[in-house]
Amino acid sequence: MTALEENKFETYTLGAATFDLSGLPKEYYTLVDGSKSIIWVQPIFQSLGLKSLLAASLPVENFTHAVIHGSDYTAIVIKQQGNYLALLIDPKSEILSEKFLSWAQSFDATSLRNNPKFQVI
Repeated sequence: MTALEENKFETYTLGAATFDLSGLPKEYYTLVDGSKSIIWVQPIFQSLGLKSLLAASLPVENFTHAVIHGSDYTAIVIKQQGNYLALLIDPKSEILSEKFLSWAQSFDATSLRNNPKFQVI
């Protein structure tokens, strides 16, 4: 993947949240010049809880990602090595692709701490 593609993907990111493997939230990242609302994180939290409930009775071990569409947002939840990463993207963007998912799977959300576009909540 080229650096240009990686920058493009990060440009479409409007927020991020990290969760531990049990589905509990760890950190939230929002745009500095945008809304500090993290209302979109609640459906992510609920979907990870649902995944845990389903995993208790169904084989869902190969979970890699989920897409949650809200009226004002699209969020992608990616299972990473030791956590879950949720990325908020513009619902009108057509960025969701295998390349985007591959990038998101290895994306280090803590890098957003050094990005002047984001703030940690």
